[in-house]
Amino acid sequence: MNARLLLSDGLTFEGLSLGALGTATGEVVFNTAMMGYQEILTDPSYHFQLVTMTYPQIGNYGVNPKDFESRRIYAAGFIIREYSPVVSHWQASKSLDEYLKFYGVVGISDIDTRALTRHLRDCGAQMGMITTSDESAQTLMDRLAKGKQLVGRDLAREVTADAIYDWPLDGEEPPEQPLDFKVAVYDFGVKFSILRALYRQGCKLRIFPAHTPADEVLAWNPDGIFLSNGPGDPEPVDYAVKTVQSLLGKKPIFGICLGHQILGLALGAKTSKLKFGHHGANHPVRHLPTGAVEITSQNHGFIVDADSLPADEVEITHINLNDGTLEGFRHKRLPVFSVQYHPESAPGPRDSRYLFENFVREMKQFNA
Repeated sequence: MNARLLLSDGLTFEGLSLGALGTATGEVVFNTAMMGYQEILTDPSYHFQLVTMTYPQIGNYGVNPKDFESRRIYAAGFIIREYSPVVSHWQASKSLDEYLKFYGVVGISDIDTRALTRHLRDCGAQMGMITTSDESAQTLMDRLAKGKQLVGRDLAREVTADAIYDWPLDGEEPPEQPLDFKVAVYDFGVKFSILRALYRQGCKLRIFPAHTPADEVLAWNPDGIFLSNGPGDPEPVDYAVKTVQSLLGKKPIFGICLGHQILGLALGAKTSKLKFGHHGANHPVRHLPTGAVEITSQNHGFIVDADSLPADEVEITHINLNDGTLEGFRHKRLPVFSVQYHPESAPGPRDSRYLFENFVREMKQFNA
């Protein structure tokens, strides 16, 4: 069946339907990873986004039960150049097409993703629509123009857990070391691989919904606070910013992605939207204290403005080598630090897993 991709600036691509039939809207972004589409689709940070894969052939290893980053697909839609109907992997349980249909996610294949990516780089990420409808382009464009927008919308509230729960879930392999630390995780759209990375470092985890008051978290008496990744604009998540402000200095705090941005806002910084965001598993970041370059996995459209951080309180620790944007900072006096990228490496390199070890070290020193 035929499908169409329409962008809010009027550009249209025609291709073939992939996954469910129907219509999906969201912000159109591109991801430069060569693999990991299952982890990308199930990452809650992609909520309300139509994800374009720049690698030309997608689907050849299917999907499997072990590589989910959440309980379902969160990406609003999927855009690829060529779909592989042949699945070849010993762990595969479904094809990508079956997986998208199972969760009712609309996709499109057989379009020029190279041209689409170049357009997004030149004109910026923008709202778009994937549809199998035969309605006129004008009707669809009118609907797109009147639909929900990403900027100014609290997406964290839409993806956070409904209730408090503990990690590990059933079926998780036990870590090689005892669970010596209690970590309270604020769930703004947390990935399972982040929870696994903390768990492997000997952390007993309790996951709290994004709107949980600080007093309720502190009543559990955790050794540390973790601020998770998540989708969208950080500024509407003002309740979390106020909560983090009340937690500063009371426990060690580690933030990733949206958690990094919320922490920055809590310290008085400002955030802004990138032209087309950072999405991929190949972004170079310099660790300023050592000069080492890490190849990182990233997924975000907003950043903390480095110049807005209070220089007398905060030290910049990581810088993006592609565009010079802020990738990490730490407080000079308090056990508080964060990074914009994803050190849990799913999908992506393992260069930055030391950050979880640093968090454990901060908790040890704070308790001592």
